[in-house]
Amino acid sequence: MTVSLLVVVLDNTILNVALKTIADPDKGLGATQSQLEWAINSYTLVFAGLLFTFGVLGDRLGRKRVLMGGMAVFALASLVSAYAQSPEQLIYARALMGLGGAAVMPQTLSIITNVFEPHERARAIGIWAGAVGLGVAIGPLTGGLLLAHFWWGSVFLINVPVIVAGVTLMAFLVPESRNPNPGRLDPLGVVLSVVGLVVVSYGIIQGGDKGEWLTLSTLGPILAGLAVLALFVWHEARTASPAFDVRLFKDARMSAAVASIALCFFAATGVFFFANFYMQSVRGLSPLQSGLMVLPFAAAQLIFSPRSASLVRRFGAKAVCTSGLLAVTVALVGYQFVGTTTPLWVLGAVFFVQGAGMANVMPPATESVMSALPREKAGAGSAVNNVARQVAVAMGVAVLGSVVASVYRGDLHDRLAALPAGAREAAGESIEGAHAVAARMGAAGHGLIGPADTAFVHAMHTASIAAAVVSFLGAMVVLKWMPGRAAAVPAAAADQAAPQPAEPEKARV
Repeated sequence: MTVSLLVVVLDNTILNVALKTIADPDKGLGATQSQLEWAINSYTLVFAGLLFTFGVLGDRLGRKRVLMGGMAVFALASLVSAYAQSPEQLIYARALMGLGGAAVMPQTLSIITNVFEPHERARAIGIWAGAVGLGVAIGPLTGGLLLAHFWWGSVFLINVPVIVAGVTLMAFLVPESRNPNPGRLDPLGVVLSVVGLVVVSYGIIQGGDKGEWLTLSTLGPILAGLAVLALFVWHEARTASPAFDVRLFKDARMSAAVASIALCFFAATGVFFFANFYMQSVRGLSPLQSGLMVLPFAAAQLIFSPRSASLVRRFGAKAVCTSGLLAVTVALVGYQFVGTTTPLWVLGAVFFVQGAGMANVMPPATESVMSALPREKAGAGSAVNNVARQVAVAMGVAVLGSVVASVYRGDLHDRLAALPAGAREAAGESIEGAHAVAARMGAAGHGLIGPADTAFVHAMHTASIAAAVVSFLGAMVVLKWMPGRAAAVPAAAADQAAPQPAEPEKARV
């Protein structure tokens, strides 16, 4: 399961490192900024929109079957992406990768939930969550190594042999499981979930790309998507055989845990994404060097994620999850000490604290979500967990990206006013644009680099404080609403009293 998850997560973080190379007309495809954005967004739209659907399908058709099918699609799409001859081909291939990833992601967690008994499940989920953090961290390192020795398509081609090995192992090691009593189909609920998630995600992406949140092109899709999702909730609460029983959110374990995952990933991954631009553009690190800088984050994930279960047994999920979110908050505040000439070990320390905090948020929160559901609904529960994270990541990058862009342009306003129109637009769009304009201007452009770097760092500081506020809010949500240790006994008793899957199904699992 961790191999499956690692491939999906790793692919997204590797792509971030390869974007500059893909934009190069000689070494890559000569993709424009808009085409690069859609190479990322096409994946996000399909992935976020179909996560819930594939979670439900896995419960009905068999989780192993859907997982292996998703891995096969992901491998095929990776192969097509690696040998894409134009930016348009890459965009369509990435959308197909989103389809495969949406089939894979919910099954990994739901199979773990069904294979492991409750006393083992928390530790297994901790290892699973560690794979997410590991993928986020080692992606840039892997991408840097590949780009140093091979062409840009290698960042996609690397997926294929790993998937082949993973699928072979799954065929022999992973047991099949499904909901023994799936009930009637709920096609309307599934369609509403897909439409709502796709439209909301599109609106968020539009806002992030344009940096304008109060326009019809941004607010329209977001409000329309939320309206569809509200209709989905209304329908699911009234149908006899819901695709997902939304009344489960009355359980504080589930609602507080989903909120904590969303707020944590909104805050942490948004800032983490822009730290890559700081390392490569402001500090001049190569993709490989910036990948090495993220190793403290990976180390923290590997150290703390598997151990979070023992901390939960000792102190309770509320205490561990709250402490993790507070550690993330401290790390986000720590970005204030990162400047244009700060020793890089300071950034490494911030990454380590951030990784340790997230390692103590995701496992207990995920276990709280999954323990609130009967095993036969594990696919739907896993999908809710992953949808919350994916939408939060998209929102974090889009919203915090708008903050960074706005502060950056504001600080450079006087400098940009002195540039020609074309150069002004390019330099004001991003820190990479400012460095490119300065390089084209030669000696006359040297005076632009220092102010641009300072403006970007100030923008990053502003975004990190906003993210810290969101992370702290998440800690307060957990502290207020997630049940403590005293509430765990009745909850466990309720779980034991809840209907269990039929005995033959349990034996097969």
